[in-house]
Amino acid sequence: MADPKGFLTTGREVAQTRPAGERVKDWNEVYVPGSLLPIISKQAGRCMDCGIPFCHNGCPLGNLIPEWNDYAYREDWSAASERLHATNNFPEFTGRLCPAPCESACVLGINQPAVTIKNVEVSIIDKAWDSGDVTPQPPERLSGKTVAVIGSGPAGLAAAQQLTRAGHTVAVYERADRIGGLLRYGIPEFKMEKSHINRRIEQMRAEGTKFRTETEIGRDIDAAKLRRRYDAVVIAAGATVSRDLPVPGRELNGVHYAMEYLPLANKVQEGDLTVSPITAEGKHVVVIGGGDTGADCVGTAHRQGALSVTQLEIMPRPGEERNANQPWPTFPMLYKVTSAHEEGGERVYSVSTTHFEGDEDGNVQALHLVEVEFKDGKLEQKPGTERVIPAQLVTLAMGFTGTDQANGLVQQFGLELDARGNIARDEDYATNVGGVFVAGDAGRGQSLIVWAIAEGRSAARGVDRFLTGASALPAPIRPTDRSLTV
Repeated sequence: MADPKGFLTTGREVAQTRPAGERVKDWNEVYVPGSLLPIISKQAGRCMDCGIPFCHNGCPLGNLIPEWNDYAYREDWSAASERLHATNNFPEFTGRLCPAPCESACVLGINQPAVTIKNVEVSIIDKAWDSGDVTPQPPERLSGKTVAVIGSGPAGLAAAQQLTRAGHTVAVYERADRIGGLLRYGIPEFKMEKSHINRRIEQMRAEGTKFRTETEIGRDIDAAKLRRRYDAVVIAAGATVSRDLPVPGRELNGVHYAMEYLPLANKVQEGDLTVSPITAEGKHVVVIGGGDTGADCVGTAHRQGALSVTQLEIMPRPGEERNANQPWPTFPMLYKVTSAHEEGGERVYSVSTTHFEGDEDGNVQALHLVEVEFKDGKLEQKPGTERVIPAQLVTLAMGFTGTDQANGLVQQFGLELDARGNIARDEDYATNVGGVFVAGDAGRGQSLIVWAIAEGRSAARGVDRFLTGASALPAPIRPTDRSLTV
């Protein structure tokens, strides 16, 4: 145990953010550089080293949280990094982007603020990179087997790294011009600077993983031909089909999916564009959808100089404390104020968009909405609550409905889908097509980054067993596992 009295004597402290007025003028990460290290050892000492660490249950990766908390408390950063990497290929990603279900499951969180597990994690990995403790781990020998991984998001990268280290020759195919999937073009720079992805890619290259960008399987390469070329294939193409809003005026200029808007802003930061073709500058912006993608749109609009930003959510405003029907250690639905919300804008709950209004040139100018409420388990409009708000840019951030089928990948492989439209797989993550496996959102549906990495690691074990007859690779979750709920 780190500090037997740490949870009694030390209060919770989290990473400091730069002043909102300062950070909206740039695209750097919102946190004060170096602000965590002076406090993080004491924060790690708040870990109670519980007899049953429920944080393990909250995290699908099975992170060894009490162990690396203890090492962080003792400032043994190399040992902490080793324990961290034992279960997680990319802790710098999860430490920045994960909503931390481990903290919701923290035993201390029953009656006190939980341990800052996420902050400890990112401190350990950042220190490891700075100290040179993160090095390539090439395999001792090659198996002679080849694997294609389709998609370079967290699931695809995790599967590729595990399989490369197991001795297989792995090529990752990505339809975008850079590796990273949604990490690259769906996550704004202010949430995670892309240098963190770049150095992991270089580590993977040094280990032997090959990368093929601007290559879409199904369009640029026939999926059946790809299968014949490789001994196994892992599909980690994500659930990239955005949920639409079929209301009058949807066709107006200025109404875009979030994943049309966000990647262009990232391309400006990559230096590919001088100005985004879809910009919030000088406009009243409305973001439809109250989740993390919606918050990313809010923060992006602030940095582009929006006149106003309004975020709409059809569900009621969550409470700030756990409801009785969401007891510890489940992941509760709580009112969350992200860094983007701290920077300004208005959040409106329990409303539904009825239609968009445009000008004579076909550009959106206003959004009509109405308040809604639950009655007999159904959402119904409240008469007399209609109103109009200005909107020259609208982003639809209402989630995703499944993997892309328009590119022909599913049909060319001959894959079966489950009842939810995801690619069906068995306990080894294998599809109905021999030698073809699926990991991440393409098989699970829209989920969290920790689940994607856990799926990539688990699918890698299934592939390794298929290729060699046995595997020593870990499989932290089964395809049927789900978040801890009531």
